[in-house]
Amino acid sequence: QVQLVESGGGLLQAGCSLRLSCAVSGRSLSRYAMGWFRQAPGKEREFVAAFSWSANWSAGNTYYADSVKGRFTISRDNAKNTVYLQMNSLKPEDTAVYYCAARDSSGSYYQPLSYRYWGQGTQVTVSS
Repeated sequence: QVQLVESGGGLLQAGCSLRLSCAVSGRSLSRYAMGWFRQAPGKEREFVAAFSWSANWSAGNTYYADSVKGRFTISRDNAKNTVYLQMNSLKPEDTAVYYCAARDSSGSYYQPLSYRYWGQGTQVTVSS
């Protein structure tokens, strides 16, 4: 019923920028608190960025992993039912499959188990 589709991944050099998109269908984006996670080969899925639950009805707050804070920005366009992840100053260690996810309760924004719906993932590869 609810589907999330990521796009925008690719191969690029360190120091470059990339914007990922996540299109949500089946429900209005405003009903969810959205987040981004990533998983590198041989590693666990890790939190990247998320909106707070209160962002559904106000400007709200955003949260970032220490490893990406200052370089990545999460944003949304409710009219287009799309959430974005702007990634600047990319590093080789940013290489991973990136997933967008949606939670419909407050939960813990940094824990994957808090999110009910997940996209299929999009590959981001950063070469040195």
